[in-house]
Amino acid sequence: MARSIRLDAVLVQAVIAGALSFAHLHDLAAAAGQTGWKAWAYPVSVDLLLVAVWRRLRSDGPSRLAWSWFLVALVASLGANIATAGLLDLDRVPAWLRILVAGWPALAFLGGTLLAHSSAERVPVPPAPPAPTPDQGRDPAPALESEPEPTPELPAPDPDPAPAPPVPVPAALVDHARKVAADHQARTGHRIDTDTLRARLGVPPHLADAIAAQLA
Repeated sequence: MARSIRLDAVLVQAVIAGALSFAHLHDLAAAAGQTGWKAWAYPVSVDLLLVAVWRRLRSDGPSRLAWSWFLVALVASLGANIATAGLLDLDRVPAWLRILVAGWPALAFLGGTLLAHSSAERVPVPPAPPAPTPDQGRDPAPALESEPEPTPELPAPDPDPAPAPPVPVPAALVDHARKVAADHQARTGHRIDTDTLRARLGVPPHLADAIAAQLA
């Protein structure tokens, strides 16, 4: 019950304040030369601009555009209330005030159009990161260590390799080698060695070894 009484009192106060402000705007417009229905249209225009600003603030949130036009409408309403409080002679309204009152319809139309058709500047909200799946929170399973492949066993080397077959030496080459060895021993008094024999005969080392073996 107390809540309904408090709500009714607020509504009554709002109606009284609105009616007084409406009358002050009408009186100022009439004093500025707007007669007839035009004087009654000015309070409606100011109040409608305030309503448009309030809806914009409620739907799109605070913005520079909405607060700018809210200040314009508030100055128009508050200025009319102060001007009709005896500070201004309504019988002799100054020219600048007549200009402001005459230009108000265009200004109110511009403000209402901008509030109705301009889009609010909203900062894009970044998307929330995806929730981790149950598998992502777990540690990855350790990789199974593969067993090393066995290296093939190489055959062990034969400790006693078979002797290489004897190199065949022509008999004529052996006879010539005997002559060379006898000449060397006659001149030096020493048996000919394998390196000297190879050099004198001009044969490869393995063939010189085979000839030396037959001369021994």
